[in-house]
Amino acid sequence: MSSISIASGVIAGQKPGTSGLRKKVAVFQQPHYLENFVQAIFLAVPGLRGQTLVLGGDGRYHNAAAIQTILKMAAANGVARVLVGRLGLLSTPAASHLIRQRGAAGGIILSASHNPGGPEGDFGIKFNAGNGGPANEQLTEAIHAATLQITAYQISDAADLDLTRLGETTLDGLQVEVVDPVADYAALMQRLFDFDAIRAWLREGHKVRFDALHAVGGPYAVQLFEDILGAPINSVRNAAPQADFGGGHPDPNPVYCAELVEAMQGASAPDFAAAFDGDADRNMILGRNMVVTPSDSLAILAANTHLLPQFRAGLPGAARSMPTSRALDAVAQARGFACFEVPTGWKFFGNLLDAGRIALCGEESYGTGADHVREKDGVWAALAWLNLLAVRRQSVAEIVRAHWAEFGRHYYSRHDYEGLPQAAGDALMAGLRARLASLQGQVVAGLTVSLADDFAYTDPVDGSVSEKQGVRVEFEGGARAVFRLSGTGTEGATLRVYLERYVANPAGHDEPVQVALAPVAAAAEALAGIVAHTGRAQADVIT
Repeated sequence: MSSISIASGVIAGQKPGTSGLRKKVAVFQQPHYLENFVQAIFLAVPGLRGQTLVLGGDGRYHNAAAIQTILKMAAANGVARVLVGRLGLLSTPAASHLIRQRGAAGGIILSASHNPGGPEGDFGIKFNAGNGGPANEQLTEAIHAATLQITAYQISDAADLDLTRLGETTLDGLQVEVVDPVADYAALMQRLFDFDAIRAWLREGHKVRFDALHAVGGPYAVQLFEDILGAPINSVRNAAPQADFGGGHPDPNPVYCAELVEAMQGASAPDFAAAFDGDADRNMILGRNMVVTPSDSLAILAANTHLLPQFRAGLPGAARSMPTSRALDAVAQARGFACFEVPTGWKFFGNLLDAGRIALCGEESYGTGADHVREKDGVWAALAWLNLLAVRRQSVAEIVRAHWAEFGRHYYSRHDYEGLPQAAGDALMAGLRARLASLQGQVVAGLTVSLADDFAYTDPVDGSVSEKQGVRVEFEGGARAVFRLSGTGTEGATLRVYLERYVANPAGHDEPVQVALAPVAAAAEALAGIVAHTGRAQADVIT
């Protein structure tokens, strides 16, 4: 066995998005494509040499082959030790925990999150830093810069390793430890929540249902909810990870989890349900006859942290991504804790968490998390809700409605226009930005504009500035429309339009969501000319 240098050249288009590099599987299978990006990581993060690296992924198609390649490149680039999940599996939050627990210098996570899998699907890779969180903008820019300088990559010519057995082995001088992907994470969860209270609630006959969507969250959900907490066998559905996610779309929202939503309707439905995405960092929370929006879920958890053992020391602050509804802000104002608004992308929560400024955070894109890791965490969110149900002795719907009665309801919806020509998306955003300076005070589709800007964020910890993070248009009375182009797709551009309307009076809390938001949707169309730019009369996905 020996390390060899393979001549290569610059491959364009390897700039990481909001959560790493995501492309079609066929792109990653091109000669040198994966290797170039991995070599760029080692070039941009020289501190990995002689240190420990965590490695794993969500098990999607190409995961197994990519894991072997990265192990051989780690050996050739001087990494001392790699902790890799058995079969190459690690959920994203479990990888974050393992980095922190074992003092690793960082981790490489293979996932395209909620994007489809299989040979025709998507693949992704990202680097997480030593704090367990996604690389910040400075580091992703350094990785991208390194991809533009590649002339060769270093790799061992050793044979593939057997990743089915737990334990230690070596690969061309590299120490490789194959770890149980679930054990350490499950132990952490038992320290954060009142498992005895949840067990008692389940023994009373309450029914639960979880959908792992044939993704990596399945083994975590089975061990925690069935084996440890005692939920009946088959409470977790679609629990075996599959390379193509069973032909489905591993995105936990009402569109792609329609079967679960239907199962939660009616008097005989389970008391609680949750679904998780490809790498188990996203979640959808449901009760009987109730789908909880991610924005409401975050706000409700923030209002109830005093009931969760994890937050015994109190809640110093919380944060949300800018497009997420302002339901969290209402709780923060009433309860007197700090509330931060950051750009989309979990990496923006990292400095606030590390500095102790916040202990809870979330995004409207079905991501919720806290200070136990530096990633969003779907299984954690489900456990937090189960803990609330066990302590409050109310149903999901009762908890949600009581929250609305106290803080008001923030009607909220996201409209996604997928696979647009990049030029169309860019033109729409450019047109919006050109109008911003003149919008304040204007009446648009019957709504008066109170604020219009292109969101920019100055990190309160390190002073770094992130500009052009999405166009915000706020209206008098608490309504809001937000426009941004997504950085998580693999083809064309995805325009996301976020609609929000605040209603304080409980008498107005029972309108159908899209009906309640119709005036805001009309204003968004008038502002942006969505139909004219996209050629589409309605969004592809509405959540």
